[in-house]
Amino acid sequence: MNRRAVLQSLATLAGLPLISACSNSKTSVNTSTAITVKPLNKPHEDWRDLVSPAAYKVLFEEDTEPPGSSALNREDREGTFICAACYLPLFDSANKYESGTGWPSFTQPIAGHMETRRDFKMILPRTEYHCARCGGHQGHVFKDGPLPRGERWCNNGLALRFVLKGEQLPPLRG
Repeated sequence: MNRRAVLQSLATLAGLPLISACSNSKTSVNTSTAITVKPLNKPHEDWRDLVSPAAYKVLFEEDTEPPGSSALNREDREGTFICAACYLPLFDSANKYESGTGWPSFTQPIAGHMETRRDFKMILPRTEYHCARCGGHQGHVFKDGPLPRGERWCNNGLALRFVLKGEQLPPLRG
């Protein structure tokens, strides 16, 4: 490969975020699922005292926990996974599976409880998703999951809490 081809390739990669900025910043993985939750009008800073410092970094500074660090990765009981900040139910345990990635993974969220947008933090475009109620960052969705949907909703364990089936879900907080 000659020098000109390398420079053109680098210029193309550098321009990808600009192409995305010109498009709609919110994108939907499943266009048939509209947001059904009323978003809270609460600044991220107000969540700091309600969650652990590590969870705050994941939820509101879009950090990522190390792979394999969450006990929820091995959680296989029946129940509901809720947002660690506002307690909105996000995933049913029936949709959890072992992806081998080191993070809790799901085939789909509870309809209308997530919002998605394009993310270029790793240069190549990804789809990140957030709790539709508090805006807390949960993870990224990829198109390499099991059939029939082919989606892998890869979640940070720190961004979730698990409520065992039969136990009452905590009241939403805001």
